[in-house]
Amino acid sequence: MSPSSTPSSHASAPPPESTETAPSGRRSGAVLVASLMLFSMFFGAGNLIFPPMLGAQAGSSTTPALLGFLSTGVLLPVLAILAIAVTGRDLQDLANRGGRVFGVVFTVLVYLSIGAFYALPRTGSVSYETAVAPYLGEESLWIAVAFSAVFFGISLLLAFDPSGIVDRLGRFLTPALLILLVVLITMAVLRLSAPGHGPTEEYASAPYVTGFLEGYNTMDSLAGLAFGIIVVASLRAKGVSDGPAIVRGVSLAGVIAGVLLAAVYIGLAIVGLRMPEGQSHPDGASLLAEAAVQVLGGPGAVVFGLIVVLACLTTSVGLIGATSEFFHKLVPALSYRVWAILFTVIAFLVSTAGLETVLAIAGPIVGFLYPAGITLILLTLIEPLTRRRLNLTFRLALAVAIVWAALMTLSDLGVGADPIETLIGWTPLHAQGMGWVVPTVVAAVVGFVVDLARGASDPVPVGGESQEAAQERVDAAS
Repeated sequence: MSPSSTPSSHASAPPPESTETAPSGRRSGAVLVASLMLFSMFFGAGNLIFPPMLGAQAGSSTTPALLGFLSTGVLLPVLAILAIAVTGRDLQDLANRGGRVFGVVFTVLVYLSIGAFYALPRTGSVSYETAVAPYLGEESLWIAVAFSAVFFGISLLLAFDPSGIVDRLGRFLTPALLILLVVLITMAVLRLSAPGHGPTEEYASAPYVTGFLEGYNTMDSLAGLAFGIIVVASLRAKGVSDGPAIVRGVSLAGVIAGVLLAAVYIGLAIVGLRMPEGQSHPDGASLLAEAAVQVLGGPGAVVFGLIVVLACLTTSVGLIGATSEFFHKLVPALSYRVWAILFTVIAFLVSTAGLETVLAIAGPIVGFLYPAGITLILLTLIEPLTRRRLNLTFRLALAVAIVWAALMTLSDLGVGADPIETLIGWTPLHAQGMGWVVPTVVAAVVGFVVDLARGASDPVPVGGESQEAAQERVDAAS
């Protein structure tokens, strides 16, 4: 997850005066630029470290595990972007469909999780684990702290005015990183022999579900909700009109970015699968660093490590800027720069605990937020098909998803586990961590029946169009 700029630098861009759709050539160019920007936004620290470890641990079950990972690591992020395109608004406005309190709390938690409490410190941890730790011989807390201090100090400096610097860095770093990844993956296929090992215990019984849950940890679905408005705004600024045109443009951009992401994930999983003794590595960062040494040699591995550091740096700058912009908007009494300093200090402190600790902290947060996030994405995409507002459908489904997720999280943390398991352990897929699905679907169906009984259909605007334009579109289709 690597936003190449903050939302304010794109989302606030005024739409063109004309509402006509841009010429075909210009529109195609805008979609291509948006798709590359979207890939850059998504591809960051977590996208590097999880697929190689999946390949190593899944072994002979890599194919179903990878399909599960692609479901939440590629498909859901693309659907999240599309959900924002359908509404034409930002995450908080979208989340308000579950009530104003839910809208604020959910949005705050999403920005904290993709910011100071997980994704942001992860950029520092992955950089250290990839570029520095493999060459130390033994762990050194002081070197890790010093590296994090320098890394986040530079990030904060750039985030104070990131509009031009981050764009210039991203313009060169993303292609360079992709080229190096292609070289690494190709060399791994040619030089590493597949050990033919079986899966670890967690991938042995339900590899698809395990991969599905592992894809949560990229945080890209939640990031898609938070940053989707950037893609919408960029296409508007290029002359793509609101309504179905903006939805089509964002959909195409999402598909292109999704194909690139999927190709990289598959390649990285192959690296993990072919890596000798890959299951002995504690995380994907150390596995990938060792693979780079084996197939590229010392100099190549150093260059690869530096590119990873710089790619994580652009991620860090973008996340500091995005979260600081949101919280400044939420609490204007504190300036953007005060928020930026606060989040940078928190991320620095969390990152010094090490990558494994960062990932352990993230588990409960991710598990709590994703059920509501997935529910919000899918209902947003379904609503226009019904040609009516699904107010109660949203509220009931989101309420059940969030309550169920909270109970599951408390149980996983050992808080009241026995009574909670008695209360919710009967649901299908509970053992796989997806027991929330059936209750949420039931709540959505009940809400939909009530919404259906309330009266005539009410056309739902798509892509930021007005209610009147939505009615005209529905009438024309009829």
